[in-house]
Amino acid sequence: MTRIYVFKRYERFWHWSQAVLVILMLVTGFEIHGSYHNLGFERAVRLHTLSAWTLLALWAFTIFWQFTTGEWRQYIPTASKLVAMARYYMFGIFVGAPHPYHKTALKKHNPLQRLAYLVLLALVSPIIWGSGLLYLFYAYWGGLGLDRWLSLEQVATVHTAGAFMMLVFVIAHVYLTTTGHTVFAHIKAMITGWDEVEEDLRATPEKTH
Repeated sequence: MTRIYVFKRYERFWHWSQAVLVILMLVTGFEIHGSYHNLGFERAVRLHTLSAWTLLALWAFTIFWQFTTGEWRQYIPTASKLVAMARYYMFGIFVGAPHPYHKTALKKHNPLQRLAYLVLLALVSPIIWGSGLLYLFYAYWGGLGLDRWLSLEQVATVHTAGAFMMLVFVIAHVYLTTTGHTVFAHIKAMITGWDEVEEDLRATPEKTH
């Protein structure tokens, strides 16, 4: 195993802040939907709205950080080893097969992770934020003529569907954090920034005697 510095300080702050806000939005959102009663409808609405605006502000800073540091390149999708990664997660991980992807500080996300983030950004996020903002600014629909084409029930249904997609992503993400060389290895790396990765022996020159 080799110890490398993978996650920068802001990256860790952004990750954990986003995690807290997303979980808070899921909890309050499902209460607003009527799935259960805990905080009360009005308090849940206030917390949900506050969390949404806070997350949008966090994303604005993060997008700026991604482009000024070049970290956005970490999310460019690639087909290289995509099938190998899918096969590893479906079968190989359960039989002790070697990990097909070797993480580095410059390539910290494997091809399947990159694809998942692309789906999240290109599909799930637009559904959630588009329907959420429409729901939030329902009072202005009449002036914009949107009430002739949309109903609040339709928007709420789409928003709920997006919330379930996000919930599936969160569950899958949490599960995959346990697939390191130890159960908490990936979580520890996102706290400290340092990760232990397997050396790629193919890139290691043979020792001479």
